[in-house]
Amino acid sequence: MPSVFFAQQKAAPEAKLDFQAVGAPLKADHVVPQIAAALKLVSSEHIKANITHLVEFHNRSTLSSTETDLKPGTGVFAAADWIKSQFESYGKECGGCLEVFLDESIEQPQPGLNNGPPRIVKPTPLRNVVAVMKGTDPTAAKRMYLVTGHYDTRETDVMNTHDFAPGANDDSSGTAVSMEAARVLSRFKFPGTIVFVAVAGEEQGLNGSRHLAERARKEGWQLEGVLNNDIVGGDTTPGDRLQSKQRIRVFSQGILPSAPLEQIRQTLSLGAESETPSRQLAREVLAVGRTYFAGSFRPVMELRLDRFLRGGDHRSFSEVGFAAVRFTEWRENFDHQHQHVRTENGKEYGDLLKFDDFSYIAQVARLNIATLGTLADSPGTPQRVRVATSNLDNDTILKWDVPTSYAQPVTYQIVWRETAMNDWQYFVDAKQFPGGEPNSVRLPVSKDNVFFGVRACSSSGACSQAVAPIPSRN
Repeated sequence: MPSVFFAQQKAAPEAKLDFQAVGAPLKADHVVPQIAAALKLVSSEHIKANITHLVEFHNRSTLSSTETDLKPGTGVFAAADWIKSQFESYGKECGGCLEVFLDESIEQPQPGLNNGPPRIVKPTPLRNVVAVMKGTDPTAAKRMYLVTGHYDTRETDVMNTHDFAPGANDDSSGTAVSMEAARVLSRFKFPGTIVFVAVAGEEQGLNGSRHLAERARKEGWQLEGVLNNDIVGGDTTPGDRLQSKQRIRVFSQGILPSAPLEQIRQTLSLGAESETPSRQLAREVLAVGRTYFAGSFRPVMELRLDRFLRGGDHRSFSEVGFAAVRFTEWRENFDHQHQHVRTENGKEYGDLLKFDDFSYIAQVARLNIATLGTLADSPGTPQRVRVATSNLDNDTILKWDVPTSYAQPVTYQIVWRETAMNDWQYFVDAKQFPGGEPNSVRLPVSKDNVFFGVRACSSSGACSQAVAPIPSRN
């Protein structure tokens, strides 16, 4: 009898829970016509040509900038000059819409990584190649979105500046994504500013990106999102059946170890370790994926800063407070990274052009382009988002300030998800549940059972990444 009774109880339909009864299940955002048009212009052949040319620089070690015996047309400086010329040609085609310059620095001798041997042993020049497409609106143009890949390469010996180090995947693929994004997006206009970058020094210790991130911080760039592409070549190794050409990993920073201790304690007490700006940027990439790549290409959010024993340039931006993510292919082949080019016992080692999948890289480029276009077309992120915690009740009051730099009508979208879920599940237009003051809502949903976010959307339907609320007594 007891088992029959409980079976009958389980069979009874469960009433909708509060977070299900309000709003609607999350759906794809509106397609912005000019972004859809931009995606059609991405060329795998153009990407292949750029990577092929990068490989021809033989060895792009950052340390080669100090060598005097390199064959003409090889080395990291020759590569920087060529990338700069490509950005300049894109700018010429769009009537001067790109400001192209070198972000230069001198890296001094420094300790090695993780107590290892030094990777820079004498003053070494670095050149980041930068192309800025300023937004069309004077106010919204203050907001900036940056895409990057690193153009330096390495051999098995990270200090080797002369042997062949093609870097076809690590990271000619990411550099080609940044270049293709510049070529395509320079044909369109966006209110916000987009910055296309190829950095040096990654293999020596993220030196180039660290210099650029510090520059952005010191100069007060309103940098709302950084997309780093590193090892996005879709390695194609004969016999490997576990690689996925329909997925790309998206890594992002959780709690910053450098954050004030009280902030870390509050974050942990709320269970909000995954509500950081970088994690919200990763969720925006997932939203873009739903809108423009349904069923064909899937960004997968990884709840960690990076892979084991590895690091990437997005970390440099995260560490100084900018939202940043890293794109990396689904399954890496480490025989084709950081290896002396050779064949041993019938196995090929080395980061060779033959292992790149240019159609896959083109998909990664489209995802970057769609994300950059969406963010630059959005009003930017809501500011000072907060959740009222002055009373014990089952409603949720959210308040926020308008985005810092916008020049168009703004609507707001509230999103939420169960605390055990990784991506947003439900949404509602903020106007449907007005609060007691402007830019606020009162939702009949318990704040204890879900995580909330607030997005700002433009009249075109482009929405910013969500911003998580912080507890507030007023």
